[in-house]
Amino acid sequence: MARVVVTGGAGFLGSHLCEALLDRGDSVVAIDNRLTGSVSNIEHLFGRPGFTFVDHDVSQYVWVPGEVDAVLHFASPASPADFDRMPIQILKVGSLGTHNCLGLALAKSARFFLASTSEVYGDPQVHPQPESYWGHVNPIGPRGVYDEAKRFAEAMTMAYHRVHGLDVRIARIFNTYGPRLRADDGRAVSNFLRQALLGEPLTVYGDGSQTRSFCYVDDEVRGFLALLDSDVIGPVNIGNPAEYTVRELAEMVLEVTGSTSEIVHEPLPVDDPAVRRPDIALARTALGWEPTVSLREGLSRTAEWYQSVLKP
Repeated sequence: MARVVVTGGAGFLGSHLCEALLDRGDSVVAIDNRLTGSVSNIEHLFGRPGFTFVDHDVSQYVWVPGEVDAVLHFASPASPADFDRMPIQILKVGSLGTHNCLGLALAKSARFFLASTSEVYGDPQVHPQPESYWGHVNPIGPRGVYDEAKRFAEAMTMAYHRVHGLDVRIARIFNTYGPRLRADDGRAVSNFLRQALLGEPLTVYGDGSQTRSFCYVDDEVRGFLALLDSDVIGPVNIGNPAEYTVRELAEMVLEVTGSTSEIVHEPLPVDDPAVRRPDIALARTALGWEPTVSLREGLSRTAEWYQSVLKP
């Protein structure tokens, strides 16, 4: 049994991670200020032995009494809609929050795990994206607040590793979806499922030819735990290499939900990446990990959850 701190523990990914850690026998301290997370994501965990929730903003000083074996830093707004709504909070949690969590890990002699992102690759000029690619990011664009916050977080994490000898892991996460992804999150999967189930037009930005790679949350969390338990520092791409156009995603959502909604087009947002697909050779060879849930199956599971939360 390990004692693990999960920041962003009430968020979409964080809540699934807390659940998986408890399932394998670890105790969990979930920290979240509920800016984009929700206690409803973890309320089923409150009665479980070894689970503790702390309402706190990790951009402020972070301390957890007692022994800590690992600090998993997942706190951050992460959807395109958040980039416009709360850019300064995103920059603060990526910089100050990462620094504070690294400080906690160092004080506790704990392993530090950074949830980074495929957004560090920006609008990539290399496809698919291997971990060795340095990216193509506009630092002053609206997406830059998230991209650069995560790039800074990776740099700070590696600085702590080199200077202080801190044991670290870095995961680069590619478009994850599944139950508990906020209906108003603003990402393609949540937008399309909500619109389809409510009988609204599906909004495709641009002509829909831009591509993404979607990883179901259970696969994603399994990858996190494989990296956490390994001796691989990273960064390691954790994502599904199956690539779809946004138009193909919209059409599959209509098939899965049986919706008769039409597809409409809106202007493409600034700096929206044209392609996105992980090279997961490192995850396969070093972690023995690869995703197993197909997009159609994952969408079906997620749609079932959305039907339960969108009921009037």
